[in-house]
Amino acid sequence: MYTLTYESVATNALKASEMEELLEKARTNNIRDNITGCLIYYKGRFVQLLEGDKKKIEVLYEKLMTDPRHKNVTLFSDDEITKRTFPNWGMAYYPIDEDHTNKYEFEQFKRNLILLSDLVEPTNVTAKHFWKKIKTMIAEPPL
Repeated sequence: MYTLTYESVATNALKASEMEELLEKARTNNIRDNITGCLIYYKGRFVQLLEGDKKKIEVLYEKLMTDPRHKNVTLFSDDEITKRTFPNWGMAYYPIDEDHTNKYEFEQFKRNLILLSDLVEPTNVTAKHFWKKIKTMIAEPPL
């Protein structure tokens, strides 16, 4: 089994309905291909961890690199693994609507992500890098 994690920047801000459509397709395909993982979209940036069969993950990553919804796709860790970090998550997604969120909700979103990162036990180096990247991303001041 194989895992990778990457980051990218949205070419345009995604509306909640667009994100739901993207996730619906991703979850259907991921169930079919036995791929699990986690996607975080925050302030126009994506960080995603994928895990499953190496060839299927590589094919998916090639598609993601050419997806026009984002740019600057950068792989920052990959590993051969024996155990999944997200075994029951076809594609976890943690939403926040930046257009309709107040300061308190942003802070709660950040606390929830930190709590989630503390509760999920990383099973490999790539998962550890994924959570480190998430913590760094949400610690950055607003643009």
